[in-house]
Amino acid sequence: MSKEMVTALANLEKEKGIKQSVVIEALEAALVSAYKRNYGQAQNVEVEFNERKGDIHVYAVKKVVEEVEDDQLQVSLADALQINRAYELDDEIRFEVTPKNFGRIAAQTAKQVIMQRVREAEREVIYEKYSQYLDEMVTGEVARRDNRYVYVDLGGVEAVMSKQDQIPGEQYEPHDHIKVYVTKVEYSGRGPQIFVSRSHEGLLKRLFEQEIPEIYDGTVEIMSVAREAGDRAKVAVRSNNPDIDAVGTCVGPRGQRIQTIVNELHGENMDVIEWEDDDAEFISNALNPAEVIDVLFNEEEENSCIVIVPDYQLSLAIGKRGQNARLAAKLTNYKIDIKSETDAAEFVEEDDDEEVADSATEVESSADESTVDENVLESESNDDSDEE
Repeated sequence: MSKEMVTALANLEKEKGIKQSVVIEALEAALVSAYKRNYGQAQNVEVEFNERKGDIHVYAVKKVVEEVEDDQLQVSLADALQINRAYELDDEIRFEVTPKNFGRIAAQTAKQVIMQRVREAEREVIYEKYSQYLDEMVTGEVARRDNRYVYVDLGGVEAVMSKQDQIPGEQYEPHDHIKVYVTKVEYSGRGPQIFVSRSHEGLLKRLFEQEIPEIYDGTVEIMSVAREAGDRAKVAVRSNNPDIDAVGTCVGPRGQRIQTIVNELHGENMDVIEWEDDDAEFISNALNPAEVIDVLFNEEEENSCIVIVPDYQLSLAIGKRGQNARLAAKLTNYKIDIKSETDAAEFVEEDDDEEVADSATEVESSADESTVDENVLESESNDDSDEE
């Protein structure tokens, strides 16, 4: 070991971001193992690496005792006092035991261990780097794909995208540059594992922030997102500035802003709607483009409502395969039952008939009670007459 080793460690830290202290710690641990393997003793051995000169020294640490039982681990008080009169019982003294040929042996033995620790340190650097990108959008290059994953090169590290995180119908070919959303970063025995997605709602939010400065600076706020990746999405927004139209800002002049996002997602349709604090208005907006006549909330079931629409717009409100209603329900967090105006009228009439029937039952019951009371009174009156 020499100054060249010190220079190499400095270059390693500069080029790969691996701290010298990490490598030196690994080096010292490896040298203890090397000493034990070659000299059969490591129970009380310490190895010290001089960061300035690159020198290595091996020390045997012995405890000061009254009577020595193991001369490899202990030193007598009398011998200790000859070294320094300040030593006392139970003190520890370091004796240098560096073998003459230890440098060669140590270099050979420590090489593999050091490289392993270097690889581990590199993995930790990658993990720390990409942990900061969790829940963020990054651009990567498609490297390859198999039956389970699409592998995306993020620059020095490969992320994986599972089938459920891919947009249905979207093709991923090697060297394609795509934007992905980092959903999870894990550290395993094989190193950091990064999971990314193209179907996650978070990707849509980050695309809006990228393309619409007013969302990025907080003037316009995304309140809720519902998405069926590759087909259609609904985004509820509101403006924190009364002079700025939230929906118009997101759509942009001649729809340019929203079209950029649609293009990035390969034609996924976008409905941008106005967020309202009033639940009825918000639900009406969420069912856009259908017209809503009324919203009736279910008092017995929380977050449940009936939405009444014109007869001719029932299919539009429900949407193809129920998609419009499904996205609106997810966007508003309400269970939505859509009824046409005719069906709603019949539904209300049935409720009214039930209420009338219930009222009639109550009246009849009251009449029966009244008859019973009259019979009781008449019976009591007859009893009084008989007594007289």
